[in-house]
Amino acid sequence: MREIKTLHEVCDTVGVTRRAVQGYEKRGLVAPSGKNKYGYLLYDSEAQERIALIKRYQRLGFKLKDVECLIDAPNSVVKEALIIQVIKLQEDSYEKKELIKLAEQWIDSLSD
Repeated sequence: MREIKTLHEVCDTVGVTRRAVQGYEKRGLVAPSGKNKYGYLLYDSEAQERIALIKRYQRLGFKLKDVECLIDAPNSVVKEALIIQVIKLQEDSYEKKELIKLAEQWIDSLSD
């Protein structure tokens, strides 16, 4: 049996805001599976998984326009995009480490 959750429950579980999910819906990335008797939007397991996947893509630094292209893409396309993104993240990490080193040197050079 599929687990159905309300928008509030999905947001709590996945760690996204209501506005974020509404934005995903507006872009056609996900759709509610229905409404309950109180008018609350409901999301089935598939929709919940898509929301979690979108959130994962965003955490990796992908913009929603990129997610639109990747969410239903074949694995080969996703793999290539992820490889490129890992390289970008590694470059960003190297830059941040260099900035931290520079700031630490600056701190050490300052007298009390």
